[in-house]
Amino acid sequence: MIRQHAATTPDRAAFVCDGRELGWAALAGALPRVTAACREMGVQPADKVAFITTISLEALSTFFGVIAAGACTVPLATSATPAALLGMLRNADAKVLVVSADMFPVLADIVPEIEAMFAGRLVAIGFEQAGWRTWNDWMESSDARAAEAESAALTPDQDFNLVYSSGTTGEPKGILHRHGMRSRQARRPSFGLGAQSVMILATPIYSNTTLQPMLATLAAGGTTVVMPKFKADAYLELSQRHGATHTMLVPVQYQRILDCPAFAATDLSTFVLKQCTGAPLDAGLKARIQQAWPGGLREIYGLTEGGCSCVLDADAYPDKLGTVGKPAADHDVRIIDDAGKVLPQGEAGEIVGHSPYMMAGYYKRPDATEAFYWRDETGKVFHRTGDIGRFDEDGFLILLDRKKDMIISGGFNIYAADLESVLAAHPGVQESTVIGIPSAQWGETPLALVVPVPGSTTTADELMAWVNAQVGKTQRLSAVEYRDDLPRSALGKVLKRELRQAYWK
Repeated sequence: MIRQHAATTPDRAAFVCDGRELGWAALAGALPRVTAACREMGVQPADKVAFITTISLEALSTFFGVIAAGACTVPLATSATPAALLGMLRNADAKVLVVSADMFPVLADIVPEIEAMFAGRLVAIGFEQAGWRTWNDWMESSDARAAEAESAALTPDQDFNLVYSSGTTGEPKGILHRHGMRSRQARRPSFGLGAQSVMILATPIYSNTTLQPMLATLAAGGTTVVMPKFKADAYLELSQRHGATHTMLVPVQYQRILDCPAFAATDLSTFVLKQCTGAPLDAGLKARIQQAWPGGLREIYGLTEGGCSCVLDADAYPDKLGTVGKPAADHDVRIIDDAGKVLPQGEAGEIVGHSPYMMAGYYKRPDATEAFYWRDETGKVFHRTGDIGRFDEDGFLILLDRKKDMIISGGFNIYAADLESVLAAHPGVQESTVIGIPSAQWGETPLALVVPVPGSTTTADELMAWVNAQVGKTQRLSAVEYRDDLPRSALGKVLKRELRQAYWK
């Protein structure tokens, strides 16, 4: 794809980052250089190259050069702890490690282990360190051999990337995607992308929130504008400057962009489609986006592992903003109970799904892979989402809660999403989440943790009374606590497990 675009539109920007552009011809020219540099470090087809980098033109050139070499990319979470990163590196069996300058200080405590693990196979983007090859030197030294470095013959069954789960619910697991799956994803027409499209992305390279739309834009020959670090005002400025037509954001980013003082004065008229994923998008926020931001709005519900996706075209179904839409084309989504029995429409249970876009498995974890599967009576494999939901009378999926987050109080199931939806409607609530805490009387009981709108005069007790007046007796909040902020992952997901730890001791 890259070489095809380089032949037809060599000077058009493939990527834009930090005010710099990388054209299609320049990107195509980098592929054999990276391949040669990888071969020099012993990387052969099917080997793995790990990245601990923020997004940059150098990192992107290396990412696609590794693919051209027939190797598998392993972009690791820059938000992970050094100990977690070391565990992922050990699990991944990577031959080479690429690190960016801003991440090197973060790794200080594990640098000795890294240098021992990757002796002679460490690449530094933007910094110099004894025992490491600078990226520029690594690339320049490969120039003489680049013409002889042939790209690998790729097949659908070859490994494309290994990305690790966030670890917010336990030890990170390596999610393995293959070329066939990624190729099918990239060519899906659902984004409506073309050569003139400009996709702006503000999430990390290790996230499927970035990888999927980035690859789709690449397939179409469009331009992808990437942000190493998200800031609402910078996002707005870039969108206007480059005439952004498409984006993929997580809910908290939409919230911060809409709340940004520069929003009203920014020309966003070039937008064709805005998409959201990563966490449920509140119905009120959806309506606000539709009213204030030109272009269509689409919510995507799915998993990095694949298999289960639902799509809500918010403009076509304004009365369904409280749902995540209907199953995407070619997706078979069902609701099952704890015994694995398929439930009828309207009943709540675990969401499972099958599609052409499914991971190859959890790397070196056949036990976890098998536990992730549910099979129907024909033996067809579905992925378990761990989410609780139900289909409404029109076949739209309503998300209720994470299975592990469901609160069982006095024998009744309480879905945090129901309470969070009520909280979001209060004018004094900026952000909120609901968790279960111990209760001597009920086993556990719901607690709301709320970030109030600055200047709000509503007390926590008043807010609790307001919510409890609108919900069923068994759903009532036991308390409301105000917080300055809520702990979130790099992709904006509230870390409920971290919040619960303070109460379950």
